[in-house]
Amino acid sequence: MEKRLTWTLPKKSGRNATGVVTTRHQGAREKRRYREIDWKRDKRDMPARVVAVEYDPNRTADLALVQYADGEKRYILAPETLRVGQKVMSGESAPLTVGSALPLKAIPVGTMIHCLELAIGRGAKLVRGAGGAAMIQGFEGPWALVKLPSGEIRRIGAGAYATIGQVGNPDWKNVNLGLAGRKRHMGIRPTVRGTAQNPRSHPHGGGEGRSGEGMHPKTPWGKSARGNRTRNKSKYSHKMIVQRRK
Repeated sequence: MEKRLTWTLPKKSGRNATGVVTTRHQGAREKRRYREIDWKRDKRDMPARVVAVEYDPNRTADLALVQYADGEKRYILAPETLRVGQKVMSGESAPLTVGSALPLKAIPVGTMIHCLELAIGRGAKLVRGAGGAAMIQGFEGPWALVKLPSGEIRRIGAGAYATIGQVGNPDWKNVNLGLAGRKRHMGIRPTVRGTAQNPRSHPHGGGEGRSGEGMHPKTPWGKSARGNRTRNKSKYSHKMIVQRRK
């Protein structure tokens, strides 16, 4: 762990500044240090060598510590097959090797990518989880058509940067935690079924004995939980979606 690139991650336990629970089922996790990650890859056209591949307690993917030619060290997400000693680079002229970051217009159609910018220069926002990979489907004027892991095909500016390869640690989804205590160490508290609560706490609560809901499934706040679409119909980015996820 590169100490200069980390700091203590404060515990919030799902509460806001006034102490009200805004995210349920969080709290009592182990102490953690946050690793500062270079999402922008803005050190252009300078080669960097992979010094180490490390575990990160704050995310499902592993991290790669890279050292640039001028001596500066930064963390990036570790793609699958990236090994210590390999070279990576960022820029339009960077080689098409795993771990290198290029604008979409410089990446061939059919290439697997991750750490994808939504807005040019804002840093990676999409495809950052373990095993994730998007694919360039084609180009349409100033836009690149990218198929995301969800199956959605979306227009993204051809000048937006993305990293070559698939995010590492794809076996993360197969890990069996095994113990309830391990979940608590991660900061995840138990989830109580709605039918086991009283009617003032949940719409499914109440009734004599072990009764079912007797109604359409609802969230604790009364919203339908049947899988209804909740995306705002007037959202500005609707025109960017070519095909919705399945």
